[in-house]
Amino acid sequence: MTAVIEKTTRGRWSAPPRPAWEEKPGPAGVAGKGLALTLACLAILFPLWIVVVTSLSSRKTIDEAGGLVMIPKDVTFVAYRELLGGGQVTRAALVSIGITLVGTLFSMAVSVLCAYGLSRTGSFGHRWILMLLLATMFFSAGLIPTYLLVQSLGLTDTYLALILPSALSVFNILVLRGFFMGISQELIDSARIDGAGDFRILWRIVMPLSRAVLAVITLFYAVGYWSAWFNASLYLNDQDMMPLQNVMIQLVQKQEAPVGLGQAIKTGELSGLAVQMAVMVMALLPVAVLSPFVQRHFKKGMLTGAVKG
Repeated sequence: MTAVIEKTTRGRWSAPPRPAWEEKPGPAGVAGKGLALTLACLAILFPLWIVVVTSLSSRKTIDEAGGLVMIPKDVTFVAYRELLGGGQVTRAALVSIGITLVGTLFSMAVSVLCAYGLSRTGSFGHRWILMLLLATMFFSAGLIPTYLLVQSLGLTDTYLALILPSALSVFNILVLRGFFMGISQELIDSARIDGAGDFRILWRIVMPLSRAVLAVITLFYAVGYWSAWFNASLYLNDQDMMPLQNVMIQLVQKQEAPVGLGQAIKTGELSGLAVQMAVMVMALLPVAVLSPFVQRHFKKGMLTGAVKG
């Protein structure tokens, strides 16, 4: 908005003073912000530090500390070596990786196609389909009908039960739709004049211009699949098919040692607490590694997709 120009007593024209919150902070303000950010970082990193250090500590160090370890001493990778030695945790990690990759690709493919169709105002039935999708955000059939549907389709004790029930997010589709609607219609019309069809326009024009929002939505889906545990506990009965999150729940909450590690914990070769912390690190590591790569796209992708259309 254009600032109101007013004349000063000296005959010069200048803008009115800005509100205090828009002014550049002074030394005290900068120091306060730095202190607040430092405390916030410590509050986030300190628990993570304790988890990592404890997972790398020997049983003797953990016993001396009386539990969680804050200062590293006698660093050992025996917990990770045992967990990745081909037992239940290794199998669960591979299951989680496979579900995350396949589920994310499937969800992104369907979401992009649905969002692009809904972003074209002349597409067949787009208004009714959009209203139907919005209705699912406020009304749900419930857990029991969903379970009966999955069971009737023969998906119980299959990996499809971990993908299909949560394959689509209406929120993500709406964000993609808003971003697609912000792309210049003249650019799409010129491609149509050159003979390009809808799929070619989507692949060659729309998706390259939407890398920011695609990166953000991909991260949302990937984190959702990687962190999901409820569907597995509901639809899977075979312990060998359980993903990593369910194994972590069994280990941390139910105090059940993974297959192949129970004897090592009982004999004192491993500390149960170190194993718990190591599994938590393995579950957090992929998200911590991937997040910085899409962080630069997050603001552009989310804000642009949210305010347009």
